[in-house]
Amino acid sequence: MAAVEVLFWICAGLIVYTHVGYPLLLRLLVDVRGARRRPSPVEHFTPPVSLVIAAHDEEDVIERRLENALALDYPPDRLEVIVASDGSGDRTVELARAVAERDRRVKVLDLPRQGKVRAQDSAVESAAGEVLAFSDANALWDPDALELLVRPLADPRIGYVCGGLRYLGGGGANEEGAYWRYETAVRALESRLGSITGGNGAIYAVRREAYLRLDPRTSHDLSLPFNLVKRGMRAVYEPLARAVERPLPTIEGEFRRKRRMMSHAWPMVIRGGMLDPRGYGPVYGFQIFSHRILRYATPFLHVVALGANVALAASGEGAIYVLTLALQAGLLVAAALSALLRGRVRVLNVAYYYVLVTSSLAAGLWDWLRHGTPPTWERAEGRR
Repeated sequence: MAAVEVLFWICAGLIVYTHVGYPLLLRLLVDVRGARRRPSPVEHFTPPVSLVIAAHDEEDVIERRLENALALDYPPDRLEVIVASDGSGDRTVELARAVAERDRRVKVLDLPRQGKVRAQDSAVESAAGEVLAFSDANALWDPDALELLVRPLADPRIGYVCGGLRYLGGGGANEEGAYWRYETAVRALESRLGSITGGNGAIYAVRREAYLRLDPRTSHDLSLPFNLVKRGMRAVYEPLARAVERPLPTIEGEFRRKRRMMSHAWPMVIRGGMLDPRGYGPVYGFQIFSHRILRYATPFLHVVALGANVALAASGEGAIYVLTLALQAGLLVAAALSALLRGRVRVLNVAYYYVLVTSSLAAGLWDWLRHGTPPTWERAEGRR
């Protein structure tokens, strides 16, 4: 059973490493190597900005989003807001045009359904800004968010900046807010070391000359950071540039959302260049492997670890394998209890969230392999 033991400990070790060991190692590397030197703050760096809001059937939030964008503490003559409606069948275009009639800074594109990435491409083609900022239709930015977001781009070595996202409220067993606090802490360490490995769609900016036209099945969130690093630029995190969103009320809804996201992420991982190390420095290559590749492999590592553990415990290889099997079974039982109790016990909710979200990684891969990934997307109900 020696080979089975080795297989079990490799899989278990990689699971623990990607979730716990990697953040600790990042912390150590930042302390030993020191954070990448940031340029002195440029207090009044306010280049012309085009803020792009891609929207599909967002009639219930588009007016609020535009009011929030127009109220940003940024020179009015240096800001334009572009609503790229991706084949909306509701009143999104009508409501956005009503705002545009009141404020000339707003431009509305009524596009055929082609997917979020292509809608963003169309908006960029008509944009006048030197900096391109992007936001979800359901995200609200702090008044100073745009100025803080673009400030790092005063450094010509930086091509992409992702802001901080905070989730409001929540409900049921959905622990997305807790997970996101963990994820952004990791992202902050990656940024201090060099570059981040992923962004978020709620708040980010890219200098115009660094914008890339991507495979429409993928997303800017994961594609832009690593592709810009390959081109010699940095992708950084600016936590002071803040946006807020409301999470989905249920973990089941979160599972479906992440499943859709991963069906768009897998083509990028396997065929889109993320696995190609050319252009990565050794540190960034280590980050991609630790944070992205291993994280996406987690459901498969769990399955192999569980199977090997069952075999080892059944063969009487040692009490340690009975204990590790009990721990794995306990995670699954806690997740099941959380579902039965409808999210009333917080500690069980964490287990349920972890199991379903980890499963969504494999489900997204299955969807992509079985059906392919369409460029279009549907909005997540309840996240408004």
